[in-house]
Amino acid sequence: MLQIKPLSAELQKIAIEELHEVPARIPEDLKALKEWLITQPHLKARTDDQFLLQFLRGTKYSLEKAKSKLDYFFTFKTLRGEWYGITDVDDINFRQQQEQNLAVALPMPLHGVGPRIIFGKYADKYPPTVSFPYITATHEVLLTSDAYACICGTVYVIDFSNTNLANMGHFTVSFITTSIKFFIEAFPLRNKKLYAINIPKGILAFLKMFDKFIPEKYLKKIHLCGTDLTELEEYLPRKYLPVEYGGENGSLEQLCKDYNKVWDEYREYFKENAQYGTDERLRVGKKIELDGDLGINGSFRKLDVD
Repeated sequence: MLQIKPLSAELQKIAIEELHEVPARIPEDLKALKEWLITQPHLKARTDDQFLLQFLRGTKYSLEKAKSKLDYFFTFKTLRGEWYGITDVDDINFRQQQEQNLAVALPMPLHGVGPRIIFGKYADKYPPTVSFPYITATHEVLLTSDAYACICGTVYVIDFSNTNLANMGHFTVSFITTSIKFFIEAFPLRNKKLYAINIPKGILAFLKMFDKFIPEKYLKKIHLCGTDLTELEEYLPRKYLPVEYGGENGSLEQLCKDYNKVWDEYREYFKENAQYGTDERLRVGKKIELDGDLGINGSFRKLDVD
């Protein structure tokens, strides 16, 4: 018997219409994915039904794309373990990052039945190269537990108000291209939009230097906003922001405190992650390249910057 969580009628309708899900065929689809995993000597992956199901949903039930994402996912965990291979959620540094609002899933999805909103605050104390393990672990919890994120995707809101240009050196070309590649090639949640708010002018100019390294398709999803949040409301109504930003979508302080319970619940899950990954010595065929050119020139779409 399959171990998967049932969807509400509304979410099931979206899964059928947008992800091409055929509920009666899920056992057959999962069986095909598990049979393929058995034939991959280099790949030791989770085979939990709920976990594998999201790789099918995240690729609109393209078996070949689901295979590719799984391979990339566990290759990243092995070859970039310092960013993607979290196994100890009780590490004191990990729990301290929990208190910094680095990545918080807000309780109310967009428009009631829509993408899960992830709110984050850029913290100079925990620059991206330090905080990325926490952020990717948070996303892994979503892909196994959050029906709205799994079916409708995610929307990000990132606040840059507590930083300055001197602390932006961690945004290197290598970091930008590798992290984008992870979310494009390996991660099975669909990102719908990213809103960066409260960006100082100097930092805006710095971020724009990376335009050419981001595929055009994904640049169209990025909106850079100034300090006037009324500009954001055209795309994201104010009520969907946390109460600290004039919204009605939970308190960041309380949500961060409460999320410690989630890490407690997932303690054994992340310990188990130590046994999964790839053995590149056993890989048959072309090796996966995690670095390298993503494509593709483009330009940010700008709302307004004060």
